[in-house]
Amino acid sequence: MNFDDRKARLVLGLRRAGVTDRDVMAAMEALPREPFVPHALRAQAYEDTALPIGHQQTLSQPSVVGLMTEALQAGARMKVLEVGTGSGYQTAVLAALCRRVYTIERHAELLAIAEARFNEMKLHNIVAKTGDGTLGWPAQAPFERIIVTAAAADVPPVLADQLSDGGAMVVPIGIDDALQTILRVSRDGDTFETEELSDVRFVPLIPEEAGRSVA
Repeated sequence: MNFDDRKARLVLGLRRAGVTDRDVMAAMEALPREPFVPHALRAQAYEDTALPIGHQQTLSQPSVVGLMTEALQAGARMKVLEVGTGSGYQTAVLAALCRRVYTIERHAELLAIAEARFNEMKLHNIVAKTGDGTLGWPAQAPFERIIVTAAAADVPPVLADQLSDGGAMVVPIGIDDALQTILRVSRDGDTFETEELSDVRFVPLIPEEAGRSVA
């Protein structure tokens, strides 16, 4: 089975998982996934499973990427903040759907690899930096949309404050390594409403100082 056949299976898997947004489906179908996967694991690039990418980080399974992207409801004129670049796959999906993506990764080596992929794929609407994602990107705030690709213990207030009025954030919540819940947080003035979407499993969202103390 070649990569095109596997990609077709991926799209069918997205539909079975409940992804229905046509723009999200089209973006994920058009985007090759194998460049974001370590060479030794490329045979699994289109399987609906999370894959390790080093530094104890993972590339999320396609169904989770699809569901979170759909929940984000990113429009073509929007500015989006992504916390946790990782392999850059989620970033590239977002780049196909919105005006500009600002993405933060705490591991400099992972970010360098992701940026090389963006350049090779001529994705010019992505701005990336190494840093503590829990602090967001104050200099570029507010954002119409924020997506967090690591699990937080609770809705990060600093990130919520960087949402524009009417904006929304999608974030996995939970301290149990075995299970977290994806929340969609919507801002209306100074009021924030949350909606539970689905159960997932993510690596934890670690502040910079906490990361240093563990290393």
